[in-house]
Amino acid sequence: VQLQASGGGLVQAGDSLRLSCADSRRTFSNNAVGWFRQAPGKEREFVAVISWNGGTTYYADSVKGRFSISRDNAKNTVYLQMNNLEPEDTAIYYCAKYRKSYGSTSRVDVTSWGQGTLVTVSS
Repeated sequence: VQLQASGGGLVQAGDSLRLSCADSRRTFSNNAVGWFRQAPGKEREFVAVISWNGGTTYYADSVKGRFSISRDNAKNTVYLQMNNLEPEDTAIYYCAKYRKSYGSTSRVDVTSWGQGTLVTVSS
C-alpha cells in the first residue's frame, strides 16, 4: 500500500486528533493530496485538499475553521489536524493522492487511496 493513513481513534466531542498520511514510495511531493471520509451508510465525501507545495488549501464547509491540512514533503507526509470534533465527524478517513499538483473536491481526480483510519467521536 503506497499511502498509509494513521492517527484515528475514539475521542469525545470537543477533542482533537491529528491524522497522518505517509507515502511509502515517496512519490507524492509533486501531487496534491487530500482527505475524504465515509460515514456508515453514506457516500465518501471530500474533507480537505492541499496543493503540491502546500501553498493552496481548500476545505469542505462542514470542517472549515476546525480542520487544518498541512504537508511536509521532506517527510513525505500529509497531516489533517482536527479540532473541536463533533459526533458528525465520525467516519473512516482516507487520504488521497491526486493526479495533478492542484486538487479538487472530486474523487474522479484521485489516482490512489490510503487504507483508511477510523475516527469515532462520542457525544
